[in-house]
Amino acid sequence: MLHLVSRYALAAVFVGAGLLHFIKPATFVRIVPPGLPAPLALVYVSGFFEIAGGVGLLAGATRRWAALGLVLLLVAVFPANVYMAQIAGQLGLPAWAAWGRLPLQALLMWWAWTARR
Repeated sequence: MLHLVSRYALAAVFVGAGLLHFIKPATFVRIVPPGLPAPLALVYVSGFFEIAGGVGLLAGATRRWAALGLVLLLVAVFPANVYMAQIAGQLGLPAWAAWGRLPLQALLMWWAWTARR
């Protein structure tokens, strides 16, 4: 039962975060590292995959692939999280919070990986 609740909670986290990519894209465009092409398109693509991965966790037929996809997505967006930490002051964020968030990405990866069962 706890595993089921955990999976649904994780799905909600990813679907919610993915929706925010479409509702407030400028927030995410600001943390796309310079030099990457088409920041807005990257925000929309990552948002789409967050939503798809979150929904995919809910069905047994897609759960394993969704979990793997979310882990890979978290790896892919990690540079944006590092960049956000580097420019935290410009974003009005406390540097300690932005840097402290980075290790939490590993926890999210673990959580996504455990949701595959």
